[in-house]
Amino acid sequence: MDAVRCRAWLVVLGALLAAVCAGLLAPIAFSALGTGGAVATGTEATRARREAERLGVPPPDLLLAVSQRVGGAHEASVRDGATAMRETLAGQRDVKAVWTAQSTGDSWLRSKDGRTLLVAVRLKGTDKKREQVAPGVVAAARSAAPGVRVEPSGEVWANREIDETVEHDLSRAELLAAPALFVVLVFAYGSVVSALLPVVVAALAIGCTIPALGLLAQVTDVSRVAVNAASAIGFGLAVDYSLFLLARVREETARGADLHTALAAARRTSGRSVTFSAAAVTVCLAAALVVPVPMLRALSLAGMTVTVLAALVALTVLPACLRLLGPRAQSWDLLARWRRADTGDGSRFWRRTTSAVTARPLLAGGLAVLLLALLAVPFTHTRLGIVDERTLRSSAPAAAAAERVRAEFTAPPERILTVVVTGSRVAAGAPAYGDRLARVPGIIGVRVARVAPSPSDEAVVLLAATSAAPDTPQARTAVRKVRQTPAPGSVAVGGRAAEVVDTADAVLGALPWCLLLLAAGLLALLSAFTRTLIAPLKALITAGVSLGASLGALVVLFQDGHGSAVLGHFTATGALDASTLLFVLFITLALSVDYEVFLLGRIREEYNRRGDNRTSIIEGVARTGRLMTSAAAAVAISTAAMATSHVVLLKFIGIGIALGALVDAVLVRGVLVPAVMAALGPANWWALAWTGPPLLTRTPVKKGGS
Repeated sequence: MDAVRCRAWLVVLGALLAAVCAGLLAPIAFSALGTGGAVATGTEATRARREAERLGVPPPDLLLAVSQRVGGAHEASVRDGATAMRETLAGQRDVKAVWTAQSTGDSWLRSKDGRTLLVAVRLKGTDKKREQVAPGVVAAARSAAPGVRVEPSGEVWANREIDETVEHDLSRAELLAAPALFVVLVFAYGSVVSALLPVVVAALAIGCTIPALGLLAQVTDVSRVAVNAASAIGFGLAVDYSLFLLARVREETARGADLHTALAAARRTSGRSVTFSAAAVTVCLAAALVVPVPMLRALSLAGMTVTVLAALVALTVLPACLRLLGPRAQSWDLLARWRRADTGDGSRFWRRTTSAVTARPLLAGGLAVLLLALLAVPFTHTRLGIVDERTLRSSAPAAAAAERVRAEFTAPPERILTVVVTGSRVAAGAPAYGDRLARVPGIIGVRVARVAPSPSDEAVVLLAATSAAPDTPQARTAVRKVRQTPAPGSVAVGGRAAEVVDTADAVLGALPWCLLLLAAGLLALLSAFTRTLIAPLKALITAGVSLGASLGALVVLFQDGHGSAVLGHFTATGALDASTLLFVLFITLALSVDYEVFLLGRIREEYNRRGDNRTSIIEGVARTGRLMTSAAAAVAISTAAMATSHVVLLKFIGIGIALGALVDAVLVRGVLVPAVMAALGPANWWALAWTGPPLLTRTPVKKGGS
């Protein structure tokens, strides 16, 4: 046993060394991370943006609203102030272009009452670089015209404020969730020492994920939000994996096995489930890589990395810690006097519930499906959009400034479509084409911004202002009408509304392939895990029903705005950010599959021991029900704390994951799955011709045995 303890010490010391290295590399990794992107790549809108910028008509990413300062001692005119800013910023090394109503003759940069002017700025560098230099540019603009009021807004300024608010709110959410989470972990794991083990697993997995993301950022765009995603996923899986492994060890030791034998049994049973669960979660997240949205891909890469690391740490470091701690792993049980059963024991509540469900499977299953279907109905009218400054609270400076621009200007920059026409003789046809665009419903004005003749080709850039906000159905219709309008050459339409349309189309277009790959991968993994064909099909169908219910609730709360009063009075835009919605979908599906793997593994084990379908279902749910609900409660508490954030994006992710975990662990795994499996009977375990080794050797069970 000395050799065993020596190996355990080597594993723990190796983990400590990895943690130290990860801590040293974390600052470098963070500096390599970018802001990601919510707009789909490879679309017509991105091509139009690129071509317009090449032709000298770049879209502004920083807007400075210049107005009269009330009560100023030495007030300068707004016009002179805007001119001074343009001249000063034109000499800044971080500024690529700057223009005003005076320099371009563009009346859209002047408010309806003429009292406010916009200074439009295009910055150099990557998205991350632009966020870093934006405060300096704003400070230079204010210094150039100290007598006027300057309110910054625009995409870069909004993203910067969103990132700062997210970082602050996540820290506060963690502090709020910590006490309740500690109680849940102590209750679930049986002692303070055991409750700290999943924290160790999560800290190692998440800490080592950050340098890995920094390395990935060298070859692809990885958003800093991916670190938050990795934290949420890593903690949830660390709780699951640690809880099921520890529960199995305690169950085996309660039967009289020594620690070495109990760990071997846990590795053979729960360890196998951990391996397949990690593989299934990785498949769920890998399927999202098909969707051409940079932020979603970054979130998926972060989730895949932390999933693999969480499983690796749980299967190596956790057993090593248990070997070194021995009986001390169960020390300091603060809830011992109130605890009616130990971790790993069968739950009397879930045994009674499952007995009732399996006695009338059609009735129980039908009622569960009806309830889940009713919850899913709102999902049928989901509208996809792109996140903007409205994800901040309305009183936030970036959000307030952007709202003022929308209210005071006839054609705010976000409502302008960039139309790039190229061809051999497009310059001559540009005026007539502009007249046709002006007659398109939803277009309130058109102007020619640039004519670029060349010996072989010509290009014209027109700006068309829409009457509706970019994420409204009216704006989507206007984009499609503009694209259908006959043009004198090849046309590419960009602008915020076009980006919303193209991102939604790209997501919906990639989704069938994404779901096909997802279904094929999960079917293959679950078939290999259960050695059956029917159970994996049932798992996918029930997971789909669970997803529909969770997403339907999110539509009601966030798209329709009915959760505003409860969740902190946020701005409901009438659309859901495409990348965030898909991320929540895939995480919820991953958690569903995670719970399904542990439940099916235990039920199959009981079936191999007993040979009776209903008894194995009852015992399997009784043995795992409390574990799944405890794990789901821990995930729900840690993520639901995000609802206290002032950023709607965080509220959406937190509430979405919490709802998905609770609905799946309680209603789906506790009622629907047992009902379906009871109705299917022995068909659950039907397979064509499995030639591989048996999952477990069937052993007879004595009467009255467990």
